[in-house]
Amino acid sequence: MTTAQTPPAKHEAKHQPASFGSEHIVYIFFVAIGAWVAARFLDGGVPVVAAALVAALVPKEHGWSVRGPIAVTAGLLALLIVRMWPMAGAGAEAAAPPAESAHLLSWIIGLPIAGAIAVLLIPRESQRALQWTTLGLMLATLAISLRMLSVPMGRGYHFNQDIVWLPRFGVHYHVAVDGISLWLVLLTTFITPIAAYASFGSPAPPGRGQTPESTSPALPGRGRTLKEWCFALLLLEAGMLGSFLALDLFVFYVFWELMLVPMYVMIGVWGGSNRIKAAIKFFLYTMFGSVLMLAAILYCGIQARTFDVVELQQKLPLMTEISPQTQSWLFAAFAVSFAIKVPLFPFHTWLPDAHVEAPTAGSVILAGVLLKMGTYGFLRFAIPFFPQAAQAHTPLIVALSTIGILYGSLMAMAQSDIKKLVAYSSVAHLGFCMLGIFSGTLQGAQGGVLQMVNHGLSTGALFLLVGVIYEKTHRRGVDDFGGMAKVMPVYATLFMIVTLSSIGLPGLNGFVGEFLVLFGAFPEHPKATAFAAVGVVLGAVYMLKLYRDVFFGPVTRPEREGIGDVGRAELGYLLPIVALIILLGILPNLVLSKTERAVDAVVKTYRQGAR
Repeated sequence: MTTAQTPPAKHEAKHQPASFGSEHIVYIFFVAIGAWVAARFLDGGVPVVAAALVAALVPKEHGWSVRGPIAVTAGLLALLIVRMWPMAGAGAEAAAPPAESAHLLSWIIGLPIAGAIAVLLIPRESQRALQWTTLGLMLATLAISLRMLSVPMGRGYHFNQDIVWLPRFGVHYHVAVDGISLWLVLLTTFITPIAAYASFGSPAPPGRGQTPESTSPALPGRGRTLKEWCFALLLLEAGMLGSFLALDLFVFYVFWELMLVPMYVMIGVWGGSNRIKAAIKFFLYTMFGSVLMLAAILYCGIQARTFDVVELQQKLPLMTEISPQTQSWLFAAFAVSFAIKVPLFPFHTWLPDAHVEAPTAGSVILAGVLLKMGTYGFLRFAIPFFPQAAQAHTPLIVALSTIGILYGSLMAMAQSDIKKLVAYSSVAHLGFCMLGIFSGTLQGAQGGVLQMVNHGLSTGALFLLVGVIYEKTHRRGVDDFGGMAKVMPVYATLFMIVTLSSIGLPGLNGFVGEFLVLFGAFPEHPKATAFAAVGVVLGAVYMLKLYRDVFFGPVTRPEREGIGDVGRAELGYLLPIVALIILLGILPNLVLSKTERAVDAVVKTYRQGAR
């Protein structure tokens, strides 16, 4: 007599004991941060958090891949209703502004430096301790930096700390923040821990030796070099934060150069097969610009007898000792250094190689933060120091920005490597930022600053998504995939949201920034604006073509069918970026309201240069 076999229960997995790992801690941290920010800084923040939590608990039979997006959507809808409700935020103006801590910015800069020193003292074998120390200090820096949102940003600087450092040379440790640097600091403290967490990833498969895969861009945060990797990440974050917050030219230059070393090491040590060439190219380009800027800094400091940025912004435009020709050369020295970092056409050739060869986390930080150093430098130093020279060079810069938009878009269309395609798209997107900054209008400059933040989120997310598929397949060519929406539906959904954000779909973050740039630039530069609008169309062409080739149609390679969708760890660092992409698309004024006065001050200084 045959005994009937009992089929395995389909829902056995649901009764397995729940596990608690690092990804849950990341979820809890970001939920707690979101709840605190909403309740502290957004009117009606409690209903928003309540809606998100309730939505996350309703579909209990599904995992976080389903519940997470539902919660984010519910929270955003509640936020939209609350912000549009009549009398929302009434009486907020009557409240006294909170006190500003004189040491807050030093804590923001100092925590990553302290973390870099701390990881040197942790044994190399304690890999979990290295990872959690690095990630914990980065998250602490993020939490502290959110305190800056409590202060209404005016035309001046906030959280000032000015300490005499080298009195004989007039050098001060002077740090402060305004509406322009505020969002770049927050972008840095937000993107860096996400990049670090993504680089730690899942443990490498046992038995993997020093093959090309083990030294590929997907695996720098594991193995024997983890200690050096954590040190480089923390030191790089400190350098970026110091550059955005320094208001002394000497201190700014120290942090500016401090950024160069960790990124050079990241590319040269943990990069791909051509990493040495890419690292040297990155180093030479950046050092060339840095030397020019150093010469200009020394000349300005000696002539004005101060390195303080605020004093230099007041003195340099009015100094009769500096002839217009000399001002033009000084502006050119600053401009070339910043144009290389943007990068502005034709100084862009180092960027595709650096992006392609850099590890995933390096590409995310490079696109998300480091490129913004160039555009920030124009807003903080080049234009306020030399408004007349900026006006004289505007036609050239606008022309190069427009060429960069078209050239970057056309080059992206021709790429078969997904990572290189995204790298060339950065050239086009940063061209929009430069066009807005030199439009000479408040709307254009506001759009340029907003687009800096948008690019950091969208392109950073694209590099993370490319890193996910590369780690699973060790391939990133467009022809290596096809029909991936059937294999990885959640991944395909996230990629689609970020793609639409990158091409400026209304309702997502990229639309408002591009619109403001084109709207603000058209009255002053109608021909350049028309060509830039063509770049918007080309951006949609190459991004949608990429999505079609990779995700639609039949599965072209059978070996891809078993790779699996994104896991909880990947969702842990992708969903927060996607949430911000949607949030800033619905409420761009969260950024614009903080930047308006600081940007308006720069625009007025720029326009005074025409007199």
